[in-house]
Amino acid sequence: MKKLLDYFNGLSDKERQEFLARTEQSNGSRITEGYLRKACSIGQRLHCGYCVAIERATNGQVTRKDLRPDDWQDIWPELEGK
Repeated sequence: MKKLLDYFNGLSDKERQEFLARTEQSNGSRITEGYLRKACSIGQRLHCGYCVAIERATNGQVTRKDLRPDDWQDIWPELEGK
């Protein structure tokens, strides 16, 4: 989660808003800044869909493996060996 927070904090205000907009899911939900900061501060496990959205929105700078280090291989076994 530190990697995500470091990435997010390195963005300008405009870039943060653009990043959050890129996390929008097919059902219309998206990560809010408050949710992201709280999740990072308490070490909350992010929903799998959000992990994928974050990996895409960061162009792979923050990966699903980074966000779910304890169980990524159970959720995304196709990533093993990458």
